[in-house]
Amino acid sequence: MKTEFSLAQLADPDIAEADKILRACVHCGFCTATCPTYVLLGDELDSPRGRIYLIKEMLEKDQAPTAEVVKHIDRCLSCLACMTTCPSGVNYMHLVDQARVRIEQRYQRPLAERLLRQVLAFVLPHPQRFRASMRLARLARPLAVFLPTPRPSATPGLIQRLKAMLALAPNRLPSPGPLPGSVFAALGKKRGRVALLQGCAQQVLAPRINQAAISLLTRHGIEVVLVRDEQCCGALTHHLGNDHDALARARANVAVWCAEAAGEGLDAILVTASGCGTVIKDYGYLLREDAAFASDAAKVSALAKDITEYVAGLGLATTAIGDNIVVAYHSACSLQHGQKITGLPKELLSKNGFVVKDVPESHLCCGSAGTYNILQPELAGRLRDRKVANIASVKPDMIAAGNIGCMVQIASGTSVPVVHTIELLDWATGGSRPALNAQV
Repeated sequence: MKTEFSLAQLADPDIAEADKILRACVHCGFCTATCPTYVLLGDELDSPRGRIYLIKEMLEKDQAPTAEVVKHIDRCLSCLACMTTCPSGVNYMHLVDQARVRIEQRYQRPLAERLLRQVLAFVLPHPQRFRASMRLARLARPLAVFLPTPRPSATPGLIQRLKAMLALAPNRLPSPGPLPGSVFAALGKKRGRVALLQGCAQQVLAPRINQAAISLLTRHGIEVVLVRDEQCCGALTHHLGNDHDALARARANVAVWCAEAAGEGLDAILVTASGCGTVIKDYGYLLREDAAFASDAAKVSALAKDITEYVAGLGLATTAIGDNIVVAYHSACSLQHGQKITGLPKELLSKNGFVVKDVPESHLCCGSAGTYNILQPELAGRLRDRKVANIASVKPDMIAAGNIGCMVQIASGTSVPVVHTIELLDWATGGSRPALNAQV
């Protein structure tokens, strides 16, 4: 694709990167076949190719984003399916992230939407605030029936988004997991030492996931540390376009993880929420221009691994689990498209006694996408229903996924138990059996 940035514009490292990305695009349209919003809406501007043209024009002309541009960028899930199917290697992720930052900086959203986004950024990255908000949402949920039914609109309104938030609130919250700073000793001969990302929403909604990871890892000789002063990975605010907050969190995490590695050592930084893992693996890029953090950020990105990547090298000691349990494996977008981890989780489940079924249209997003199911509830709901119908077609006993957002989204549309891949692997290697009626 031809670009026309001036030399002055190209002096900006972000614009120079955008120029490189744009020039790689050959306008072939392969991306449209796997883009969820294009599949649903059939609008060229709601495809990666269409959004690329909108972003190109906005950046080249150094324009403030228009309402039309914002609408189509906001509808993007950042599922990155387009990157998997692109034959030219267009890094759409970095391009759309840059567009979101430009929108956040130079577009004035309606007041109600600005306030909602500020609340999400204030609450979600902080477990204590998020726990309190979930309790309030649970109390307020019965009042949702009294909220007026909004008129159909291309852009969801505040009432529709509030209803979506209330609908996602769980009926009850589990007890908190272990405290930051906790260290879990390896059982038997010590084979390694890892940091386990504590996360933000996950430690409130499903602390059992990391507990299963700790159980499996320590049983196989791995010492696990929950690093003190670790923060939210920054993914939530990064995808809201608030890079000031996201990069501050990235720097804080780089500092504490590197200090831990320099102290007692770390073989890896393990992540059980693939949405977080994709961003942490990108810290080296995000902080590439920060002289004080670039080198350490690259080291952190190299240390970061999805939990399945690490346990695959442990030689899991499988025990007999009995029943031929059919597991529908939902491949989270952030795992299959963002991190290019596709067959490994399924192989681990199969080798450890489960009957694993592929889900039709597995490349399509479930509609969670961080805060997307709140900010774009109508599209998110359609994608969830499509995903649940595809899952139901394989008649599973359980649904396994590697990302808490996907688990919450899918569980809101089915009665089939939704569990994390690591919970099943923990059970298969001597841990506790996940409750079959458990839902996030």
